[in-house]
Amino acid sequence: MSRPVSLQYRLSLGLTLGVTLLWLIATTVTALIVEHTIDRTLDSSLEETAQRILSLAVVEIYSREDDGMLQQVAALRPHDEYITYLIRERDGTPLLASHDVELSTFPQTPQVGLRSTATHRLYGTTAVSDTFFIEVAEPLASRRQTKWQAMAMLLLPLTGLIPMSLIGVWWLVRHSLNGVRAYQHALAARGAGDLSRVEEMRLPAELVPIAEAVNHLLERLRRALESERSFTANSAHELRTPLAATLAQVQRLRHEAPPGRLQERAARIEASLRELSRLSEKLMQLAKAEGSGLLTEKPQDVRPIITHVVDDFCRVPETRLDVFLPEKAPVLSSIDPDAFAILLRNLIENALKHGAEDKPVEVNLTAEGMLRVVNAGPVIPAEVLARLTDRFSRGNTRASGSGLGLAIAQAIAAGVGATLTLASPATDRLDGFEARLRLPS
Repeated sequence: MSRPVSLQYRLSLGLTLGVTLLWLIATTVTALIVEHTIDRTLDSSLEETAQRILSLAVVEIYSREDDGMLQQVAALRPHDEYITYLIRERDGTPLLASHDVELSTFPQTPQVGLRSTATHRLYGTTAVSDTFFIEVAEPLASRRQTKWQAMAMLLLPLTGLIPMSLIGVWWLVRHSLNGVRAYQHALAARGAGDLSRVEEMRLPAELVPIAEAVNHLLERLRRALESERSFTANSAHELRTPLAATLAQVQRLRHEAPPGRLQERAARIEASLRELSRLSEKLMQLAKAEGSGLLTEKPQDVRPIITHVVDDFCRVPETRLDVFLPEKAPVLSSIDPDAFAILLRNLIENALKHGAEDKPVEVNLTAEGMLRVVNAGPVIPAEVLARLTDRFSRGNTRASGSGLGLAIAQAIAAGVGATLTLASPATDRLDGFEARLRLPS
């Protein structure tokens, strides 16, 4: 998937290219106008030059002693002659020419008016009843050079206009999008459980309806989640007291009942009530996991929490737990202590319940905050491993359970911005199961 392009980049590049394109169009139109104006001006100069020279040349020709000889006008000082001329008789005999003239420039037959050859622009006119013809020539290369110089002068400001426009547009767009960037940062900085209203922060008028729609959506989502959590927590809480009372009555009945089928039934009812009590406790933990407040403002050392949870498990005889904690430096994390205790308890319960009975469960915490809970046992297929964090999902096991332990751990990990990773076989082993996550620092 391609990376999205920012609005600031699009506007800055688009406006700069637009200004450049408009400048090029204006330059092209101006160049055409300048070219037409230059042609008219230079053609007019050729006409004026021809008429002035011809009037003087006729006097010069009539005052000659030798008729029919070509005479070239001497230059007063050395210079480059851009305009040359040639005066001829009606039959084409050359009479008078400029000092640097090339006769091959002029066609053999003189012609009145403006015309162009491959290399020169020509103007011809006559005098004394078409007795004398004059043609004035100007190199087309000179005209092209003049036009390109004019074009260069028009394009020269563009070399400075493009970077200046880009910088100016970039700054203006960036300044105009300050509210949008602040809104973006406010959304990006939120945790997964923060569904409070987002301030609009001087958004442009076009984006205000979007911000209001986002706030309405967050409000509806918050209410829906709070309703679900409240129902789950209240249901579990309301079930706890009658379940405890019923369990006490069933235990009393079991002890008072004579040996036989009645006592066996009471034992099965007691086991079912205990399972239902554990389910209500898991539902309360799930409501806690999916709620907000999973992070604290001040990081705390998580090692005492691990020690406390492990000690609770070790009160049960024959509990198989090996704990490895950093001894020197504390391991600080911003996860809520109660949420971390629930997460760790569910991971350890899952490992004890589904791991090999003759192998201990390892609880390992590194100094970098990497928590690993590892148990021995057969390798879990990949397709089963992928759905173990779903609610009420259980692997191929006969052990009792509600299928909520790993779902609760996954919900807490997602709520604090961590990733719960499940692996089978465990790291550096050929079998077993491993749950690991890096605690938020």
